[in-house]
Amino acid sequence: MPDPIHGLTAEQLHACYTRGDLSPLEVTETVLQRAEQLDGRLNAFAIIDRNGALEQAEAAADRWRRQRPLSKLDGVPVSIKDLVAVKGLPTRSGSRTSNPDTLAREDCPAVARLREAGAVLFGKTHTPEFGWKGITDSPLHGVTRNPWNLGRSPGGSSGGAGAAVAAGIGPLAHGTDAGGSIRIPASYCGLFGIKPTFGRVPHVPNESPYATLASSGPLARRVRDAARMLTIMARPDARDWYALPYDGVDYEADLDTGVEGLRIAYSPGLGGARPEPGIAERVAQAAGRLRDLGAQVEEVGPILAPLRPVFEAYWKAGFAYLLNSIREDRRALMDEGLRALAEEGLGVDLDAYYRAVSARVRLGSQMEQFHQRFDLLVTPTTPTAAPVADVVYHSRGFDRWQHAVPYTVPFNLTGQPAASLPAGFTADRLPVGLQVVGPRFSEPTILRACRALERAAPPGHAPAI
Repeated sequence: MPDPIHGLTAEQLHACYTRGDLSPLEVTETVLQRAEQLDGRLNAFAIIDRNGALEQAEAAADRWRRQRPLSKLDGVPVSIKDLVAVKGLPTRSGSRTSNPDTLAREDCPAVARLREAGAVLFGKTHTPEFGWKGITDSPLHGVTRNPWNLGRSPGGSSGGAGAAVAAGIGPLAHGTDAGGSIRIPASYCGLFGIKPTFGRVPHVPNESPYATLASSGPLARRVRDAARMLTIMARPDARDWYALPYDGVDYEADLDTGVEGLRIAYSPGLGGARPEPGIAERVAQAAGRLRDLGAQVEEVGPILAPLRPVFEAYWKAGFAYLLNSIREDRRALMDEGLRALAEEGLGVDLDAYYRAVSARVRLGSQMEQFHQRFDLLVTPTTPTAAPVADVVYHSRGFDRWQHAVPYTVPFNLTGQPAASLPAGFTADRLPVGLQVVGPRFSEPTILRACRALERAAPPGHAPAI
């Protein structure tokens, strides 16, 4: 074993289990100990389910002793974002308005598939209230911190997931992404994360105003691990009316076929975004590596018009819908920033809302036509490195549209798959992320491009924690 147990990838753990070098029980104990040692500083976990995890690990160890594993993830520890249901545990969603005594009666689809595959579901990770923003803090749990620098945010809304994996608290984490919530933590925490095509991973409940924007996906330290997890999570579930027809794709199958001949567009200023110089430099270097690996890389312009003028009302209207679902006497418990935007959203009229719906259709058509020329699009994942941990979100200091989501949110609106992978570091040794986007249903192409870059990338630093 080249690394300490907490540093092993899911692929390495599977090899160790196969050889009998480690057991899932030993690995789970190590992960739980690390969570208990570090979470006082990171604040990544809403729940650490020690008893449940050890029970699952013992069952996995027994399967491996009998050489009857359920999948390549059998016995691998995985954390779950606390926006989705895990049977027998509460779903707090980062909100003091939630009831800690209400326990989920069943797993959501992604969790059900992971459990069926034998993954050890050991805890639920923090999210901002109802996943509303691209950093992770809430009135319920306080501020979550980045293992690379505890004074910085891990991003959001899957910030607890990103912090956990970056700190070696499990090799894999489940996240959700309705505006960048997998890709932003991947960027800030030096990880790989992929938001699949909308509908690729079944999800319930999906009656929220953002239901057609959101996807579940994996966060990992390596592309292969994430591909392995996505293969499991994409298995069918009849509860989701939006889900794509199941195609049985193994996302590991073509990972190492490279990028030679791919037509790749490079847009550092997508939609008018302005990356900081250190970010732009690292992303340009990554685009150059793709060219060196045999891809045809062409720098293009902004492609899209700025999204804020059209979609600000759409965003706020969704929050207003959420606000109306909460009793008036409980609203004072909410995140002040969320409540303020939701109250503004109460004034959005149907005309403004449906203008945004129509603009979303046009945006999807525009990108579909763009991908007739290009197989992939690469951009920075975020315009900046991780902000300070207690930054006020959607403020002059850290504006949502300018600093957080200008590169990520377009592809939630269009439903396209998009991933973020490490592209080096700033002068302050903070991770930089490269976003790789493809047309709908192109996850295999995105994954193989990311794997090619991963293999070609120089070694990086290690998180400070």
